[in-house]
Amino acid sequence: MRNLFKFIIRYYFFFLFLLLETLAIVLTLSNQYYHQTFFLNSANRVSSGIYQTYNKIGSYFHLRTIHDHLLEENVRLLSKKKENFIITDGNVFIAEDTLFQRRFSYVHARVINNSVNRRNNYLTLNKGRMHGIKPDMGVIHTSGVVGIVIQASERFSVVMSLLHSDMMISTKISHNNHIGSLVWEGKDYRKAHMLYIPPHVELLKGDTIVTSGFSTVFPENIIIGTIDDWEIRRGENFYTAIINLALDYNNLTHVYVVQNLLKGEQEGLEEAILPDI
Repeated sequence: MRNLFKFIIRYYFFFLFLLLETLAIVLTLSNQYYHQTFFLNSANRVSSGIYQTYNKIGSYFHLRTIHDHLLEENVRLLSKKKENFIITDGNVFIAEDTLFQRRFSYVHARVINNSVNRRNNYLTLNKGRMHGIKPDMGVIHTSGVVGIVIQASERFSVVMSLLHSDMMISTKISHNNHIGSLVWEGKDYRKAHMLYIPPHVELLKGDTIVTSGFSTVFPENIIIGTIDDWEIRRGENFYTAIINLALDYNNLTHVYVVQNLLKGEQEGLEEAILPDI
């Protein structure tokens, strides 16, 4: 207590100044309407600024929730595309049956590892078997094909990227449906090559390339890219087209894993007759 008194006595003039200054401000505001209004407006501006900053910070952290909701909505919209259904029968109907049967469903996943600068590139996703993901499932993005699942643990999965020497995808030219095979030759992650295009096919720069649907992995009409140039290589009888890939593989954060609900039935039938072909 004695030290406190010594402190007050030592800084007596400072405390007296604060007291008189506070008293002067109070008297000014209580007797002058202009000063009172100015003080209140200033206080309102400060408090408004604080509330706006608080709301912006709150909105920023709320963006993750909104983003997740949008991704789930994308899954629902993808599932409603006509490419995900097949027409089972146009004439016969059974109670609680439908003309259209679902073929593909989707699971949203986040990319937690990725490479583009190797000859054989892979991705790691944050979902695995417990989410329904299995090997040989396709992986897509809203801007194009990503790759194929090759391994899955309980909570994670590894995807062979389209940027891999062993990857080959059945594709077609959108406007005329002529098919070819898409490969990546390891030079530029923004370009791939479409092989085996018949020489009678008329090609145009900018033609859109999409998945053909001739596999059990990817739905039909998933965007691949556009034709940049083409040639007939020495010793070959087909066009090879250079494709500008629509998807930026160096900027992947969220993808969709494709589940073909009828894959087993189709592959079982094809394997049964394969020896006779």
